[in-house]
Amino acid sequence: MISSLTGQVTHVGLDNLMIDVNGFGMFVNIPGRTAAALRVGEQRTILTTMIVREDSMTLYGFLDSAEREVFDLMLTVSGIGPRIALAVVSALTPAEVSQAVAVGDDKAFTKVPGIGPKGARRVVLELAGKLVLADSDTSDQLPLSHEVAWKPQVLDALMGLGWTEKDSLAAVDSFIKENPAAENLSVAQALKSVLATLGSQHSNTRH
Repeated sequence: MISSLTGQVTHVGLDNLMIDVNGFGMFVNIPGRTAAALRVGEQRTILTTMIVREDSMTLYGFLDSAEREVFDLMLTVSGIGPRIALAVVSALTPAEVSQAVAVGDDKAFTKVPGIGPKGARRVVLELAGKLVLADSDTSDQLPLSHEVAWKPQVLDALMGLGWTEKDSLAAVDSFIKENPAAENLSVAQALKSVLATLGSQHSNTRH
């Protein structure tokens, strides 16, 4: 499995490059963000993911490990293939992906061509707790290992019960802030507790 390529960049397209590695020209699909940072003639190391199918072996390349990790994890989401995974890396930085999943912001993923509202919600739910980015150039990112794993599921359940996204997010964030042990709850326990909080608030507003 090819995990990186080092050589001279001989061609840069909108979403691909050619890199000469000891006389071998390697074609690599890349995010638009990566393409914008490359110049023909320069020596570069490109981190890669190889996807092997019956009729093809395709390389996807990235400038840092965080971008590659986002791409690889996107491929684990139901209904997401390499084309859309690459589009995610093009549209959002690893820090933006991490933040969106951490707070349950599925709307961030609807900016990506090929991902609709349902697909965006699926991305948030299936990546919750999985994304831990470790790249020296992205110190502002928020590793999901430090986030409450049940948050996206509870938000989804609350909105399914009729609460607005704004009220749901506010209630969940408030509950987490006021309960240090909240991260240890199961999804069912957290949902019951947040619903109790929302019910109490609703009752107070009526008086």
